[in-house]
Amino acid sequence: MRLTPLVIAATSVALVAPTAAQADSPGTHTPAAPGVSVPGGRYEHSVELKFRAERGTTVRYTLDGTTPTRDSRAYSPGRPLRIKKDTNVTAVAFRGKRSSVPVSYGYLIKSREKPLARLVVMSDVHVGSHATADKKYESFFDTIGSIFPEPDAILSNGDMINDNGDGKGPDHRIVSEIFQANLARKGMTDTQLLISNGNHDASLAAIRAGYPKAWFPDSGGGYYESDVKGLHVLTVNTETYNSDTAQRTWLKGRLAAITADPAYAGKPVLVQGHRPTTGTTMDGQQASNPRLAEDLSAFPQAILFSGHSHLNINDDRSIHQRDFTSVNDGSMSYIEVDHGYQMVTDDGLADRFESPTAQALFVEVYKDRTEIARVNMAADKHDIYTGGQWSANWQPPYASAGTLGGSTWTVRLKGSTSGQIKDNFRYTDAERNTVAPKFTTRRPLSRVQDARGGTALRIAQATDDQMVHHYDVDVTDAATGASVVSSKVLSDYYFMPRPNSLDIPVPGTVRSGRYVARVVAVDAYGNASPAASLSFRK
Repeated sequence: MRLTPLVIAATSVALVAPTAAQADSPGTHTPAAPGVSVPGGRYEHSVELKFRAERGTTVRYTLDGTTPTRDSRAYSPGRPLRIKKDTNVTAVAFRGKRSSVPVSYGYLIKSREKPLARLVVMSDVHVGSHATADKKYESFFDTIGSIFPEPDAILSNGDMINDNGDGKGPDHRIVSEIFQANLARKGMTDTQLLISNGNHDASLAAIRAGYPKAWFPDSGGGYYESDVKGLHVLTVNTETYNSDTAQRTWLKGRLAAITADPAYAGKPVLVQGHRPTTGTTMDGQQASNPRLAEDLSAFPQAILFSGHSHLNINDDRSIHQRDFTSVNDGSMSYIEVDHGYQMVTDDGLADRFESPTAQALFVEVYKDRTEIARVNMAADKHDIYTGGQWSANWQPPYASAGTLGGSTWTVRLKGSTSGQIKDNFRYTDAERNTVAPKFTTRRPLSRVQDARGGTALRIAQATDDQMVHHYDVDVTDAATGASVVSSKVLSDYYFMPRPNSLDIPVPGTVRSGRYVARVVAVDAYGNASPAASLSFRK
């Protein structure tokens, strides 16, 4: 049985089926994006997919997250595409020299086994006004509804607003109004909403004043326990945890009591707290609260969800196991990547580490495992700077809503003792991926002319079993050996679909002559491809 609502969001209708006006228009304009017969979402069976497009166009598609080209597989009308496993489908309509924008759909293919509970875990909402957030959250809740029509709980893990000590605590009421309106609109009447305290949430009093009591049922310290379909969910206040003896005593006591209960054996204890703890996800970037890691270390049944960093969930370092499981939530406002890299923008290479991408986790707890799906709320390719101004408020419709940010993580708590459970962890430092990226085209580097008439080095993107994180790019003057470009360039892996190539501009100030380029593809764990090289003239 399909587990999506019958009503399709207004923001996604145009992507599901082109309008009659689009279909009947003459063939000289840019084609409209293809639609699909079955919208993206969660299904308990394989999906028979047909594309819909304007007459006179050819639809070409990919199933690997790349952007379709004229060489991609063509769809034959009347011959459905069968989706049997979790897949991102991206399609482009071509007519002559013109092509539509790419549009992507994410499909989670599950069995008919029923989970004990379904939870959405998000963080870093950062809402400041109805004007910038109303339409976004209509789209976001439409995406939630396409996967979990009525989630048992939504965990919103801190930083609901943008307070920086400047009196914005009342903005919590704006968030409350937006969330309540969308819960009602989507018929999520029995969905629990559980909030944690973040560093941009003003004060505990402001949170309590802004939301229904059931959304933040603390007893004074910003921490509390909830029951979600028989699962224990513990919300901690990471703003005070390290120095809060009462909170630490409470957490350790509750974890000890829960995990000692034979009836709860094999089930996870879900813990949400805004800030990540030390030595866990994303190699410990932006971590704090070492005592939280210390207190959780005796309880391998614990799964800690944390936000704050905005670090993306495409990266498989966003899940970590050693003494317990720690998972990074991503961000609902914008994501970040490791610092020290550059992005390709319309203005050339720039020192960027933010992207206007919104992401969340979709968690299904079964009797013997917990499955954590990574989902993009919006991952269209945009620069976070517009006209020189920083902005994360890209508005819908999103051509990438509901796409998958990576493969589903599966956490199994196998064993009757803590040691046995830890021995069966799979997302450990010792089990890190060792497969290096590789270039799959014979000539992955080429010299091209950029939009401004300058010289650029085009990199045909490499492939990897997880993702290519970045490229080490070096361009030198063949005559003098002087370096003209030396950069670590991000691969745009956080966009859906991923661009097939990256153009690295050669600075216009560089004199004419012969140059040598050397490029290495590197994944998130540092595994590196053999170097690709090219000699070219500027």
